[in-house]
Amino acid sequence: MPRLHLPDFSLERFRRQLANVDALPQLCVLGVISGIATGGLMVGFRLLLDLGALIAMDGDHEAFEALSPWGRALLPLVAVSVIGVWLWRQPAAGRKLGVAHVIERLTYHQGRFPLRNWLNQWVIGVLTVLGGLSAGREGPAIHLGAAASSGLGMQLRLPHNSLRVLVACGTAAAISASFNTPIAGVIFAMEVVMMEYTIAGFMPVILASTMGALVAQMMYGSEPAFQVPSVTLESMYNLPWIIITALGIGLLAGLFIRVAKSGEALSALPIWLRLAMVGVTTGGVAFWYPEVQGIGYDSLGAALSGELTVDVLVALVVAKLLLTAFTVACGIPIGIIGPVLVVGAASGALSGMLGGWIWPNASADAGLFAMLGMAAMMGAVLQAPLAALMALLELTHNPNIILPGMLAVVIAVLTARQACRCDGFFITLTRNGLHPLQQPLRQALSRVSVPAVMERNLVRTPRMVSRDEARSLLENKPTWVVIVRSTEDKPTLALKAVDLARVLLEEDRESEGAVDAVDNETLLDLLEVPGQRLEMAPIHQQATLSEAFERLNDQSLDALFVENTSTPMMRRISGIITRDAIENYYRYKP
Repeated sequence: MPRLHLPDFSLERFRRQLANVDALPQLCVLGVISGIATGGLMVGFRLLLDLGALIAMDGDHEAFEALSPWGRALLPLVAVSVIGVWLWRQPAAGRKLGVAHVIERLTYHQGRFPLRNWLNQWVIGVLTVLGGLSAGREGPAIHLGAAASSGLGMQLRLPHNSLRVLVACGTAAAISASFNTPIAGVIFAMEVVMMEYTIAGFMPVILASTMGALVAQMMYGSEPAFQVPSVTLESMYNLPWIIITALGIGLLAGLFIRVAKSGEALSALPIWLRLAMVGVTTGGVAFWYPEVQGIGYDSLGAALSGELTVDVLVALVVAKLLLTAFTVACGIPIGIIGPVLVVGAASGALSGMLGGWIWPNASADAGLFAMLGMAAMMGAVLQAPLAALMALLELTHNPNIILPGMLAVVIAVLTARQACRCDGFFITLTRNGLHPLQQPLRQALSRVSVPAVMERNLVRTPRMVSRDEARSLLENKPTWVVIVRSTEDKPTLALKAVDLARVLLEEDRESEGAVDAVDNETLLDLLEVPGQRLEMAPIHQQATLSEAFERLNDQSLDALFVENTSTPMMRRISGIITRDAIENYYRYKP
């Protein structure tokens, strides 16, 4: 009776499948799990903010207007004092938080996140928002979601190419759960964090974003983040004014990035002085205009509906922009996406009001310009036009705004990029004009892990073997013979099995009919066998082809042996990956 072979659902097989570039079903499973977990974390983060707001602001963490003038002026000083005590007693590496930290870990650490930074993000994220600084919750949310999703993969010891996708899944789910904008979450993750678009990347990220939004909707409902009035372009005569508005917003975005990146000039100042400067300036402005504090979503909603006065709009454009950028420059890790949206909406509303004063009969409603300004500012600061457009569409639920929105976003992005010479806010390190994540070769090699390409058909042996032992090594027709050295300071070598077979065959031919036949017990020195021998260094099985290629270049080698660590004290060589194998994959990849 034939045996029934059950499918292999082991974790080890799951890891092997994830190592390949076409592991779409497995990545989709990870996307669903990541989205649910991140959605739950975002609900927890928002509950923490609401819980903190119950103490002084009636449960609304945006209601700084409810505080007395002196109360809201002193609150930022208290916040920066606690942040200073909490963060600056820790090593510099532990103070890296937010979206920039996510991109750095994805770029240089294969998407692996330290636990210390993740825990710090919870504390600092709550303190910066509730402490009255001009800060958003999206940056902390993205860090929390991306690191938690990556941590899941690290616990399961998944290959690093899947960790990259998990980081994108956590990012998308965090944006989706924060704004109730699943499409914008997907585009943001691919455009700002991953900096690439692939089918294998899109589908699990879409699932993660969907799950994150569903979890948040179960708690907070399906209402959009802002109540937006229904407005239309009305007349094509508004297009020139939209272009002028976008040009101005592009310049504001350039100013924001320039001020935020002035941290090197301020780094010479003592940290206590920098923190005090942030607390004093924020408190001083908040004494008169509490709208600049916190994220500012309440002010954003009021700007969209035309409820803010001119002086408040000016304060949001000038003071909130400079306060947010100055806080970043002084080294306080805050979220900037929310404040950027508020500044953009306020500047757009001001421009719309000015247009209405100049052309009272033809100008569109100021709320329309506020919406366009919001998207234009986001696109220009992040250099992410598609993410900004998707956010505009999902936040307004108005497809008629896409046409003017496309014009405004593109003009603002080009102005910030060309006139102000500003890259995206989170892209600070460049290499030959490109961020490492934007390099095509690195992107392609990062999608696959070494088990997908390595040669598994090998045998291990010491340097000295008898002829009989050498023949037994070749019985299973290996491709490589790995020569294990006597001490660890000597490099591990790989010999082509065909070269060993050729030597044995030649000896057999020469010994036929000879009086002095070769003794099969005589030891054969594999280092003396004529043939191709490669010096190798180790690399772990979770590494991507990008990591392997960099290691080969750094050590000027042509091959690596892949270590599989099943237990902490037991390591075995599971394969060999050569430079030729990596180059052949890149040239002829499916």
